[in-house]
Amino acid sequence: MLLDFEQPIAALEGKLLEMQKLAAESDVEVGEAVAALEKRIKDLKKETYANLTRWQRVQLSRHPERPYTLDYIEGMAEKFVELHGDRTVGDDKAMVGGFGEIDGQTVMFIGQQKGHNTKQRQFRNFGMPNPEGYRKALRLMKLAEKFNVPVVTLIDTPGAFPGLEAEERGQGEAIARNLKEMFMLKVPVICVIIGEGASGGALGIAIGDRVLMLENTWYSVISPESCSSILWRSWDYKEQAAEALKLTATDMKSAGLVDGIVKEPLGGAHTDPERMIETLKTTLLKTLKELAAIPAEDRISQRIDKFSAMGVVVE
Repeated sequence: MLLDFEQPIAALEGKLLEMQKLAAESDVEVGEAVAALEKRIKDLKKETYANLTRWQRVQLSRHPERPYTLDYIEGMAEKFVELHGDRTVGDDKAMVGGFGEIDGQTVMFIGQQKGHNTKQRQFRNFGMPNPEGYRKALRLMKLAEKFNVPVVTLIDTPGAFPGLEAEERGQGEAIARNLKEMFMLKVPVICVIIGEGASGGALGIAIGDRVLMLENTWYSVISPESCSSILWRSWDYKEQAAEALKLTATDMKSAGLVDGIVKEPLGGAHTDPERMIETLKTTLLKTLKELAAIPAEDRISQRIDKFSAMGVVVE
């Protein structure tokens, strides 16, 4: 799948393939031309991805070939045992979690899961959890606390499920309870936005000692499309809305709302999933080591102070 701004790069890559094919099928010497074109493609990629608009980064965050939560877990963890159910209503397939092991370190992984095809997307409710999903997440966090295991959450959701049945089962209460309980968890908590981070649906598993964002992700109270439909009564202004929302990783880091940005391969996480997974694994291990050295009471105090300092209060 090619995005609009990637078309010029694709056109040059097509020419490169033609030249390489010509070289393979004939005695024509095109070595210098191929090298020059490869350099041109590399330079164009660097320039393009270094100057993406906020809307273009939103598009990259939604690329259907990006790794999802289970891809990261399976790629990072030597062992993973998925746990199911909230012990009240049922098992929400949009929220996954369980114990995993990274380089000998046991971790409780929790995250929203989207699907790689239409059938999977429907099964996973497009990554939009119901209340039982957030209650399952909290149950797993408490289980991790019981066994003194750090928690890693992977966030990728267009929002909590907005259906009537979700509201009837206490969607708002479930998310609010998670916020309260996550502040007080005695174990280290690392939250990583790996795709979309929309509204309370993302925040419900995003209170942590360290909140990180992958380079081409977004985190905001509302999506650009929904913001556009509210302000302009049309989705046609989603690009302007994205600029106004300042929702990219760079924006969030500048505002002090996240603690760090994890670099993606040139072109996005989907261009080299294995490298992206390895980069995140290295980052998590380093961060876990840093947090393990801080006493639990100090971690909780720092966590509360960090979130309490966010925003501006005008009296």
